[in-house]
Amino acid sequence: MKIIRTNGKSERQAAKLLASLQHRGRAALDTVLPAVRRIVSDVRKQGDRALMRYAAQFDGLTEPATLRFTPEEMAAAWEVISPSLRAALITAESQIRNFALRQLPPSWNDDGPMPGLMTGQLVRPLSSVGCYVPSGRHPLPSTLLMTAIPAQVAGVLRIVVVSPKPATETLAAAHLLGIKEFYCLGGAQAVAALAYGTATIGSVDKIVGPGNLYVTAAKRLVAFDCGIDMLAGPTEIVVTSERGLPADIAADLVAQAEHDPESLAIFITNKHDLAKAVVVETKLRCRDNPVAHESLSRKGVVFITGSYEESCDITNMLAPEHLTVDSRADLDWVLNAGSVFIGRWSAQPMGDYISGPNHTLPTGGMARVRGGLSVNDFIKLITVQEYSASALRTLGPKAALLAEAEGLIGHAEAIRTRLQRRSRG
Repeated sequence: MKIIRTNGKSERQAAKLLASLQHRGRAALDTVLPAVRRIVSDVRKQGDRALMRYAAQFDGLTEPATLRFTPEEMAAAWEVISPSLRAALITAESQIRNFALRQLPPSWNDDGPMPGLMTGQLVRPLSSVGCYVPSGRHPLPSTLLMTAIPAQVAGVLRIVVVSPKPATETLAAAHLLGIKEFYCLGGAQAVAALAYGTATIGSVDKIVGPGNLYVTAAKRLVAFDCGIDMLAGPTEIVVTSERGLPADIAADLVAQAEHDPESLAIFITNKHDLAKAVVVETKLRCRDNPVAHESLSRKGVVFITGSYEESCDITNMLAPEHLTVDSRADLDWVLNAGSVFIGRWSAQPMGDYISGPNHTLPTGGMARVRGGLSVNDFIKLITVQEYSASALRTLGPKAALLAEAEGLIGHAEAIRTRLQRRSRG
């Protein structure tokens, strides 16, 4: 990790780096878009024929019958894993489900404050969703739990899971949740199949879940035809601390860095001695972790700021996916972050697996505009309004004036027709 001061001799270097970090990840998608556009177009036009061609090329599958896992295969995976892992999955499932239940907004209606006017909202689930579960360097049964459980809590009736060469643990997690549709499929071709449908896989209303550049680029291309959650890139961690323990800070930085050589790991502090100690500790912990070592060597940064306030400002500017702070008092200044971890005992990997809040989080600075995946990504809020004659007499003339101010005479007439009918008795 390199140390950069935000003032003094390194001030210009720090400003340049921070400016580039604000726009991280955008150019990378452009490099794969031509190839992804071809794949998505082929699957959309040719259906299973193109889907199986790409499945054979990238995943070694040769016929549609090999795509879908049976309930028996998922049940067998559940039996194969160890009892302790089954218990861990059950605990994680309970934690995630309980958190999603707390998030679910209610339907409601309100007869006030205007007498005779009822307004409200209906909460309705999406009809179908596709959950993308990566299976590259590591099996990710946790991602299956994090994407499918909120959909179940929302009431989505059809949940489709796709994952290229899924691990036994992922199939076991699918059995635990009672998943009915699980396809051995990945990449841009899986996203295209979910968005547009083929003879083998029916289309869905929305696609959620993280993936590599090709998956993310495909989600971007289909977003006008199928809902998506977000365009997520490589994982990110920022630790902003004045009094954390170097070993704890370094451990979290290494933990997130081991996901991918492109992972971003940043420590922000105004304490010079703490910064140096974290760098030393991080080097020690990376010796037997080549992916983390590469990531931290290329993209690991320690910013030494001039003040605590500057540390807070830089953190919000970066809008990180994962953020660790010292205490609950720090929440007062946090404006942009995917998920926040407080204090020395809140190891960031706890949020990846078992805390309850979702680990599918915005990256690339998109925490400025949205939070992580939640039950709200799987519902629609349908607003409702009902007028009585008296309420229309009170509000109708004002609404008609607003319509006329916009030049929408038909709008105004639709209101005044009712008002005139009432005045004639």
